[in-house]
Amino acid sequence: MNLLSDIEKESEVALRLRIDRPLYDQETLNYECNYKKPESTSVTHNIIKSLKKKRCKSAVTSILPVSYWLRKYRWKDYILSDIISGITVAIMHIPQGMAYALLGNLPPVTGIYMAFFPVLIYFLFGTSKHVSMGTFAIVCLMTGRVVTAYSSSPTLTLVNGTFLHPTEIVDDVNLLPIYSPMQVATAVTFTVGLLQLTMFCLRLGIISTLLSETLVNGFTFGAAIHVFMSQIKDLLGLKLPKRKVDHFKLIYTTIDIFSVLHSPNFAALVVSTVSIIIMILNDELMKPWLKKKCNMPLPIELIAVVTGTLISNYCDLPKNYEIETVGIISTGLPKPELPTFQLLPIVAVDCIAIAMVSYTVTLSMALIFAQKLRYEIDSNQELFAMGISNIAGSFFSCMPFSASLSRSLIQQTVGGKTQIASIVSCTILLIILLWIGPFFEALPRCVLASVIMVALKGMLMQAKQLTRFWKLSKLDGIVWIVTVLTVVLVSIDVGLLAGLITSLASILLLSIKPYVCLLGHVPNTDLYLDISRYQGTVTLEGIRILHYSGGLNFANKSYFKTRVIKLVDVDPQKVLKIRAKKIKSAAYDNKFHDTNNDKLHTILIDMSALNYADPSGIGSLHAIVKDYYSIDIAVYFAGCSASIFDSILKYNKYAADEHQLKVFVTIHDAVTYALKEFTMK
Repeated sequence: MNLLSDIEKESEVALRLRIDRPLYDQETLNYECNYKKPESTSVTHNIIKSLKKKRCKSAVTSILPVSYWLRKYRWKDYILSDIISGITVAIMHIPQGMAYALLGNLPPVTGIYMAFFPVLIYFLFGTSKHVSMGTFAIVCLMTGRVVTAYSSSPTLTLVNGTFLHPTEIVDDVNLLPIYSPMQVATAVTFTVGLLQLTMFCLRLGIISTLLSETLVNGFTFGAAIHVFMSQIKDLLGLKLPKRKVDHFKLIYTTIDIFSVLHSPNFAALVVSTVSIIIMILNDELMKPWLKKKCNMPLPIELIAVVTGTLISNYCDLPKNYEIETVGIISTGLPKPELPTFQLLPIVAVDCIAIAMVSYTVTLSMALIFAQKLRYEIDSNQELFAMGISNIAGSFFSCMPFSASLSRSLIQQTVGGKTQIASIVSCTILLIILLWIGPFFEALPRCVLASVIMVALKGMLMQAKQLTRFWKLSKLDGIVWIVTVLTVVLVSIDVGLLAGLITSLASILLLSIKPYVCLLGHVPNTDLYLDISRYQGTVTLEGIRILHYSGGLNFANKSYFKTRVIKLVDVDPQKVLKIRAKKIKSAAYDNKFHDTNNDKLHTILIDMSALNYADPSGIGSLHAIVKDYYSIDIAVYFAGCSASIFDSILKYNKYAADEHQLKVFVTIHDAVTYALKEFTMK
């Protein structure tokens, strides 16, 4: 029992913190602790230094990650899991690739090309072990918009209310150049690759952090609505005029759909309804049951595609019911061709949004798996991998590729360990490209539209997140609403830009109005807490302590000064005006003391949460010190970081100001000093 009591006493003592040290201002602490500012070096010096440290081997590993992880690949433990995962993902690639290729207004086989050529390159250069690269609905839709805008096809085009053949479309001077959809798509892919390589060279991988969760969520939901509306035509077997419009396309599409909604293809409607019901029942009932039994999901999309093809063949749906099919699918691999370089400057602006979206989606998914499974992702290397892969894909009839959330989740869930699963998937797709492709020529397009509709369920359900965003932050809720409305009503790329501007504006608004509060003292401690939140604090007589959080710059310096005056409840300018009226000394003193409740002699500003201060911000601190000094109130600062204190010293060196800033290490040091100074007076 004595031993236990001794341990309890020691624990009680350990919980009490006692500090016995001299009072420190910042300059004294720097002197006693031998502070030395780090030497700044030129960019060239840093590059040469890093090159000396890095060996050739490590440089190759950083550019070619496969050379590192493949040497450590545990074949006995991983290979079977990767084979199963690769087969499963390949099965998903077939229906998704063919369906999403239609979003890009390209032949369905293009989606399978995208799951083969770029994926092989990403295997060599990518750093994520679990993302499934290939077609992604939103990226394909954005590419399809560019393809529609700059290509000419045999279909009729609505211009000023008149249907014209592409060869009849002219501008004011010359005939418009005619490009095929594939030429435009490969030019887009090449340009996106160039943009991503440029971002890699400029080390702009961090730019993806500008796209917040709220922005990405709202953007993907708005884009999913575009995808949904684009599939109603095939889902119902409607014939819509082709419009070449850059903005408000969804509004025009809605008008066109309602204008012909009275005459759908009922056979296509029946096929679509049956396909959707079967796939939804699988997702809601069969998939949860199978998950308990085994990791292998039922490839319901592939079953729907194969079944639809067989029924179309044996019942001759195109001839008997005028159901539109996929059409000719060539066997073999496409011949490598150079992109149409004349198109690069034309599509460059549109490609910026595509490059950003494809990279951000891929990196977001890669980071999710990396955090879950505890390995590192190099954001800049991902830019390099995607850039090289897109450039290579542009020579083989590919659209810009990206990671797919559904395929990536399946690849990891069924046991995929590395990108070896992608090689297995590519091998199976190669067999399909060489021999099996023509089998799917009779596949009804309404079946592929049904696959897309069911796959959109997860994206459309993101609308539920608005409630959470709004409760967490009204600004985040506004960013979501602005992004969605602009994407849906105007266009996808303009919506992304509007969302980004709104998101940055919210950050700017928060930085312009930082958090400032009054602190009170916790008796018998050296703790100082917000008096509006902690009722057990007391206000020290004659001293006002303020806490500042955020940055201090030219944009918010006026707001900071206004908040200081309001919280301290003493305006130096008003006090000076009262003095100027030559009121009797006794009357003036009584008025001054009455307005401040006690004899205010010191203002302390806690800058421990100040993360940045520019010269204008530090200049505002000098102005505050000077203003309050003129009415005999001292202003001290506490808790500055080393970098902020260096900025203060630099400002003092070049500023002709007799009122230097006095900075203490902690608030308690500043309070102790202020009480001693007031006692001495």
